[in-house]
Amino acid sequence: MSKGMYVPKESQPKQGGGAAKAKDGKRKIVAQNKKARHDYAIIDTYEAGLVLTGTEVKSLRQGRASLTDGFVQIDGNEAWLHNAHIPEYSQGTWTNHTVRRKRKLLLHREEIDKLASKSEETGHTIVPLALYFKDGRAKAEIALARGKKEYDKRQTLREKQDRRESDRAIASAKRKQRGE
Repeated sequence: MSKGMYVPKESQPKQGGGAAKAKDGKRKIVAQNKKARHDYAIIDTYEAGLVLTGTEVKSLRQGRASLTDGFVQIDGNEAWLHNAHIPEYSQGTWTNHTVRRKRKLLLHREEIDKLASKSEETGHTIVPLALYFKDGRAKAEIALARGKKEYDKRQTLREKQDRRESDRAIASAKRKQRGE
């Protein structure tokens, strides 16, 4: 690349270890809870806004967060995200946020009522699946889920492994057919 040459923003190299951008271009994923998809059978998903402080947003923009121990609780007609780990902002001052504080989720009244009634059923819980930015706003993808039994987890892993093996076999057959 020569000096003074215009380079579109999309083709410029990314700076730092920020959050990854998704395929649709509008959703910038910060953290995912892969363990939740393994431990729970997802029934229904919701997108919720988050009430955050300034340093929390800056820390999220750096791509730093963890949802592994997180859960959602309905308290007095409000949804709260508990145990989501957003580390302190490195350049923050004494106004920095608490790392594992509970954060309010912004949902419609009907969604909160539905989640509250369903989560009271035995075996159902509400888990966070992802934290991301959508059009510049922090969002959380939460799910109404049912806990899997140990044999369900093994079955899911077996199906995943079988799918992977069949994909490999198909790809290998296609390569042989092309003469590679």
